Amino acid sequence: MPSGLASIGISVVTPMHDEEACVQEFLRRTDAVLAAIPGDHEIVIVDDGSTDRMPALVDEALTHMKRLRVVTLARNVGQCSALMAGLQASRGSTVVVMDGDLQNAPEDIPALAAELARGHDLVSGFRGGRVEGPIRRIPSRLANWLLRRVSGCDVRDMGGYKVLRGEVARSLRLRPGQHRLLPAIVHMRGGSTSEITVQHHARFAGRSHYGLSRTLDVLIDVVLLWMQGSFKSRPMYLFGRVGIALIAIDCIIMPWLLYEKFAMDKDMGTRPPFLVAIMLFLSALFIFAAGFMLELLSEANNTVGGVQPYLVRSVRQGQAG
Repeated sequence: MPSGLASIGISVVTPMHDEEACVQEFLRRTDAVLAAIPGDHEIVIVDDGSTDRMPALVDEALTHMKRLRVVTLARNVGQCSALMAGLQASRGSTVVVMDGDLQNAPEDIPALAAELARGHDLVSGFRGGRVEGPIRRIPSRLANWLLRRVSGCDVRDMGGYKVLRGEVARSLRLRPGQHRLLPAIVHMRGGSTSEITVQHHARFAGRSHYGLSRTLDVLIDVVLLWMQGSFKSRPMYLFGRVGIALIAIDCIIMPWLLYEKFAMDKDMGTRPPFLVAIMLFLSALFIFAAGFMLELLSEANNTVGGVQPYLVRSVRQGQAG
């Protein structure tokens, strides 16, 4: 284990963007919870290009909170990339992923960590009493149901509060949007997942940065995860099957048209089935070409691999007051 990792028990990783109304209360409550747990722990705040007073508030907190570390990104890159930066900066054997608006209660950290210690790779916090209205709950339940069907993971609440083994958390390479799919991703990699019920509160202050428009994004992410899991990250497996199906249909239509042409002297050049057969053949060629190109791109992406979608401007360690 690299130097510095073994001594840290819990890393709380929280991306934040323009959360001046929440950050001080979040730090106060989270620090109090970690102080009551034996061992050395840390709070990793990822400042995702904030433009309000939040950077000044965390700078002030650094002067007296020894557990606090702040990762400042050069610009706003979105929650998923900011989370990736925080995971890579974490040093704990246990990594807690939580939002900074205090809808996730820091007081649930000990229970989540205790469940993880039973031998799991990831534990999800099930928001049994969600305080949000049906307009937000119904799309969330639909997305969670689809994710369970696609991934085979039994976790009921894929988004929100999570705790992972440190090695697993730092091995993740998430694409934008995949921060909502952590249990499914860990499960599909062969990891052990579990779930316990946690508290869920209304946002402490300020307004949510997300609206209903992200529902469509989640559905697209589910489709991409299904493709990734079903075809072993090989685009050609999917596109090749579609192309072969089109060729198979073409192989039924064309022999029949040729039979009618030579046996019954029926003209085939102007008949709709002939035009359909030509279109299917050309479509199959296009799909095979697209699958081949995506295969090359996938291989290049896997080779590059280590390039992260963010630029860390600084990593600062808090000092004891």
